[in-house]
Amino acid sequence: EIILGHFLSRVTTLPECDNSGKLTGPMRQVLKTEEKGSDVNLATELLNDCFQNKFDNAIIVSNDSDLIAPIKLIRESFGKRVTILNPHKDSPSTLLQQNADKRYTIEARYLKKSQFDLTLSDEKGAFYKPPQW
Repeated sequence: EIILGHFLSRVTTLPECDNSGKLTGPMRQVLKTEEKGSDVNLATELLNDCFQNKFDNAIIVSNDSDLIAPIKLIRESFGKRVTILNPHKDSPSTLLQQNADKRYTIEARYLKKSQFDLTLSDEKGAFYKPPQW
């Protein structure tokens, strides 16, 4: 089951950069989008499923250390197992990894196969995935 959060968007001013992150120009107004709530929603569903004894081993795809408290609770108080599938090869959360029974990194080739096409469109027209993604 996929547990979603929501996105907040706001206009802000940021410096112009190239694809490597190097500052290249003046400040620009941009629409900044941030994901909110998915960690709390996932923790809530994880605990609810645990309380209802719906699993023996939870498999969580995340690198978010905000999930440590519910993971500790279900392991220590309920004896459930937790496996972490980390989508971030270069910066795994040490605390999250230490509090899981098993941990794996999702290989980049599998993540690449799961991405959307380079060009997508909606009712407003075509839009493109940045080349560095």
